[in-house]
Amino acid sequence: MNLKQIRAFLAVADAMSFASAANQLHLSQPALSLSIKSLEESLGGKLLTRTTRTLSLTPEGEALVPIARRILAQWENAEDEMKQRFALQLGKISIASMPSFAASLLPRAIHNYHQYYPHIQVAIDDVLSDIVVDMVGNNQVELGICFEPSNLLELAFYPLYEDSFIAIFPEEHPLNTAKEVTWQSLLEYDFITLQRPSSVRAMIETSLQEAGIELKVAFDAHQLTTVVRMVSEGMGVAVVPVICRQQANEQHLICRPIVKPEIGRRVGVVCKPRSSLSIAAAAMLDVLIDTYATIGEVIPAKKTIVRP
Repeated sequence: MNLKQIRAFLAVADAMSFASAANQLHLSQPALSLSIKSLEESLGGKLLTRTTRTLSLTPEGEALVPIARRILAQWENAEDEMKQRFALQLGKISIASMPSFAASLLPRAIHNYHQYYPHIQVAIDDVLSDIVVDMVGNNQVELGICFEPSNLLELAFYPLYEDSFIAIFPEEHPLNTAKEVTWQSLLEYDFITLQRPSSVRAMIETSLQEAGIELKVAFDAHQLTTVVRMVSEGMGVAVVPVICRQQANEQHLICRPIVKPEIGRRVGVVCKPRSSLSIAAAAMLDVLIDTYATIGEVIPAKKTIVRP
């Protein structure tokens, strides 16, 4: 049983005339008769009783009518929904983002996307950078925003910008007169950072180890927002991505470049190859790239982007 046969059967059942049904379907009567015959053969019995003067439904034919109407309605609904999805008039996408990005830069891209595609729902999960990659790899979300992973496996990475790191400390701190701060001078004070297995923590530890600097941690927390708050309470100093600058300024903290060594890493979108993305997710990827290629608060990424 196929859709063509269902439409043919319902047309005959409604019109109770092969001639009228054939005209409605723009078919010849022999073609219509063949379609009905094929349907009956596939189901195993007669659906219509036809004589030279009358046409009627068999009991089985009468039973099929409401079933056929439901099938046809479901198909038309599915067809309409898919057309809307391909036209970006309907759909939903899920994005996983590291919290520092989700709380500062991501809303701008979501706003831009909503201007273009107001009927697409957007769900956001703010999780640690490493978890972002896992969520994309496990098909929990289509797009993830994080620091560039060291191992992409079968995922693609689209860079958005290069994120640098800054030192933050209270206004009355002894380092507040310095134009830039070295790690050696910063680590003379209680240091606050993220808990393992944070990628930010890993970058700091690796960079300092390569520079021969011992990292002593006084306090650690799960989220960068908590780290910034702990610094504002005078508990110590910290090094955070530059996208945390706004939050630090709001809490009246001093922000300075951190050097010797400097730490930086690309931030971008992790996802399956573009050919595997939904239409809505592919459109969001383009909006993300376009939005942060022109943002002034961060250094734009190189515009040469390899698209799998």
